[in-house]
Amino acid sequence: MKLKFELVKKDGKTNGRLGKITYQNQVYETPMFMPVGTQATVKTLSPEEVKDAHAGIILANTYHLWLRPGDDIIKKAGGLHKFMNYNGPILTDSGGFQVFSLANPKDISEEGVKFKNQYNGDELLLTPEKSIEIQENLGSDIIMSFDECPPASASYDYLKNSVLRTLRWAKRGKDFHSNPDQLLFGIVQGGAHEDLRKLSALKLVEMDFDGYSIGGVANDHESKEDMYKAFSYSTKYLPENKLRYAMGIGEPIDIIEGVIRGIDIFDCVSPTRLARHGHALTKYGKINLKNAKYKDDFSPISSDCDCYACQNYSKAYIKHLINAEETFGARLLSIHNIRFLTSLTENIRESIKNDSLLEYRDEFIKNYYGDNHE
Repeated sequence: MKLKFELVKKDGKTNGRLGKITYQNQVYETPMFMPVGTQATVKTLSPEEVKDAHAGIILANTYHLWLRPGDDIIKKAGGLHKFMNYNGPILTDSGGFQVFSLANPKDISEEGVKFKNQYNGDELLLTPEKSIEIQENLGSDIIMSFDECPPASASYDYLKNSVLRTLRWAKRGKDFHSNPDQLLFGIVQGGAHEDLRKLSALKLVEMDFDGYSIGGVANDHESKEDMYKAFSYSTKYLPENKLRYAMGIGEPIDIIEGVIRGIDIFDCVSPTRLARHGHALTKYGKINLKNAKYKDDFSPISSDCDCYACQNYSKAYIKHLINAEETFGARLLSIHNIRFLTSLTENIRESIKNDSLLEYRDEFIKNYYGDNHE
């Protein structure tokens, strides 16, 4: 059954949008944070734990699942939903981000991108058509066009040529796509240049995709100023009635600023990655449970959090687990960090309903970046 999006309300003072996604008779509200399940699993968590953290859509990674166990195996299993026992919506990326991080410039051509299989060294070619074929085999509900992922430091001329190539690849992927139950998104690129973002967005809108992603905003060396420009320069040219997705965004303030600029859905590996290193997200900033001061702190991570970890375990216990390298510690922190971000988007949605998104942002900044935390 095809997923449907409906715009419900706009914030009175910003471009923030309240929406709802209907999928198999379930309603999921936006703005939304989506946990990442790279290998068809959100690291250390069961599907039930992910749902208990109030997650809706989750992500799986086309590149990794193509290489193992293979999209043919997942298709034979009945698709990702059956394979990983998740009955909510699933989004897959195109594989482009991983491939471009492995490829040399000489390996990028109009046809696609050549790279070596990281597991056995085989030479592979990922094309716009191959990316769509893999994602159709995976059976996800939202799929991405194959796009070039240029570095944040790329020159204007390189970015312009990259945008034009990405548009040609988007057309090829859309022409190849054959599963009517999957929403196919076009990806807006163009760095922090409004003319390139406008060109990219308007040409993709002409092709009439089911939704639109904002790419090139999660590069390691990109400034927040450029990220926020890319949000604004992209969304202003996109249709109101379709989903807008900022790829790879998980820093809490970036989610808020993204919503202010008209983004609906976000994803990032950060909550589970932070958890594995002993970090917890809280209203008063990020804390490191490896620090000695938590050894006899028997309070929960956050007193106002309703997650399983905060309702049942103390900082002292979780610190002990992390220090002892017990997986349960990473699991508890993963549950908490995902719930923190889903709770953040719940609060954002409430503030849009009340036309108070800017006030919510200012209050969040005061608490999260104030002097009352580590």
